[in-house]
Amino acid sequence: MIVYLASDLIWATKIKSTADALGVPCRPIRSVEMLEARLADCEVSAALLDLQADAIWDVLNRLRDSAIEPNATGVRTICFGPHVDTDAMDRARTMGAAEVLPRGAFDRTLPDLLVKLSTGS
Repeated sequence: MIVYLASDLIWATKIKSTADALGVPCRPIRSVEMLEARLADCEVSAALLDLQADAIWDVLNRLRDSAIEPNATGVRTICFGPHVDTDAMDRARTMGAAEVLPRGAFDRTLPDLLVKLSTGS
């Protein structure tokens, strides 16, 4: 399962519709509480996180904390945001994001990214 946090309906729809077209299980989160529910409900392999979403730093903190817990399963974290928001991109890297992409690159590579994340490659 891949979870995603999007700042608006446009990104949420783009991620969900692309995942559905590829047959990749993908569900939204909007808060740390929703992330916790997804983590308890199923095996989450990756998270796609919009750097402009309200809950971004709380969710990224929770994922970082879970990565250092004993016996934790790693959730690969991919962040995306405006290319001009270098502070947020740097902060996401510092907080342990596996990849940080400008929105344009995220948009262009989304289908390939979803397939790779769903197959663990």
